[in-house]
Amino acid sequence: MTLGLDIGIAIIFIACLASTYRIVKGPSEADRVIAGDLLLFGTIGLIALFGVRSDSPATFDIVLVASFVGFLSALSLARILTRGKR
Repeated sequence: MTLGLDIGIAIIFIACLASTYRIVKGPSEADRVIAGDLLLFGTIGLIALFGVRSDSPATFDIVLVASFVGFLSALSLARILTRGKR
């Protein structure tokens, strides 16, 4: 079981590195926003996997709140990119 968790952690970590590169080199603002969302939810995934690995029950609360904040930030950034048009 820990081997699967370690592989999952490594894959998500590589995805976070790729999204960090896209944030730095992104050709447009939309690419940077999407990469930021990917980085945020990748970090939440890493927190969740580390919580499962360490068998910590408090991790669920952290992941729940961080996911909610990430969702709201994605909505607000989409609103900023469209300049308030619906």
